[in-house]
Amino acid sequence: MSDPHPILLVANSSWNLSHQRGGLIRAFEAEGRWPLAAVVPTGDAAVGSLPTFEVPLIADGTAPLAELKSLVALIALFRQVQPRVVLGFTPKGNIYAGLAARATGRPFLPNVSGLGTGFIRGGLLLKVQAALYREAFRGLPTVFFQNRDDAALFEKMGLVRREQVKLIPGSGVDCRAFACSIPKDRPNEALRLLFVGRLLGDKGVRELAEAMRLLRPRYPKLEVTLVGELGAANRTAISKQELDGWIADGLLTHAGHAKDVRPFIAAADAVILPSYREGMPRALLEAAAMARPLLAADVPGCREIVRDGVNGLLFEVRSPQAVADAIERLIAAGPEQRRTWAKNSRTIAEEEYDERLVIDAYRSAVIAMSGKGR
Repeated sequence: MSDPHPILLVANSSWNLSHQRGGLIRAFEAEGRWPLAAVVPTGDAAVGSLPTFEVPLIADGTAPLAELKSLVALIALFRQVQPRVVLGFTPKGNIYAGLAARATGRPFLPNVSGLGTGFIRGGLLLKVQAALYREAFRGLPTVFFQNRDDAALFEKMGLVRREQVKLIPGSGVDCRAFACSIPKDRPNEALRLLFVGRLLGDKGVRELAEAMRLLRPRYPKLEVTLVGELGAANRTAISKQELDGWIADGLLTHAGHAKDVRPFIAAADAVILPSYREGMPRALLEAAAMARPLLAADVPGCREIVRDGVNGLLFEVRSPQAVADAIERLIAAGPEQRRTWAKNSRTIAEEEYDERLVIDAYRSAVIAMSGKGR
């Protein structure tokens, strides 16, 4: 029998929920917990068979009236649906769902999967964002974090108390769907690298392009493919003019947005992410599950899954030269070392990041908050 007071998942898009929380949603459905979704109207496909409500959460917005409209809409939705538990995943979803849950007396469980632009840029935006987090998370029994750095930062800033913090392995990865596939040997100088993610400055895309400019004279057969959305609603978004210039210069190629990244990972020798900060990057989790060496900036989130010299390489953030040096180290490592890194990636994914670990953590937290078992 389904639960008349459902679990409500709040995120910035249907794609976010279906791609990153699909396993969790299916687990809730199998247990008769009747999940619902509240998402931004982006034109994405629906979240499977879930009843979905549209809410005006603007991911990169800062206009006070628009932000107030988001909060009011969530309060009205919570009063209408009366969810047993509300789950939040993205920065705006965590903040406004948390405030709306307090206003309506609904239990709330946030997942700090990323901190938002304010924590990267600093300044007034950070002060405002921090104040909102502090209020949204006040009094919650549990706040999920995806890496130790973010949890420590929130504690230091007084946004959470230590007893609220629980670490989970990102959104997890389905190691059965992302099956192990050791990359084939390829000539060192002709390796194929893959970037998966939104094309944003904060993802280090500019540093990657400039690194390729440094490497191209010595490695003309080296390939970098970008898979991800161009023109995302973010103040650091890469422009079409920039991207076209890089492509015209022969630095990289763009495969667009992909619903299924597995064919791209299978065709790559390694996956690279020069991001400035992450919660727990899904792109690296999926690449690790498919047994790929990982290259990433030495920043929160990335350094959790990438173990330097074990399953890949870490490099200094915001430095094209550091990115170029890491790629050159990957090339110099040779096929045998890359195979070892690939196998270690798969082992780490299986033992530490399988999505079943995340589902178990959510199941326990929801039961504790709602008082409803199976």
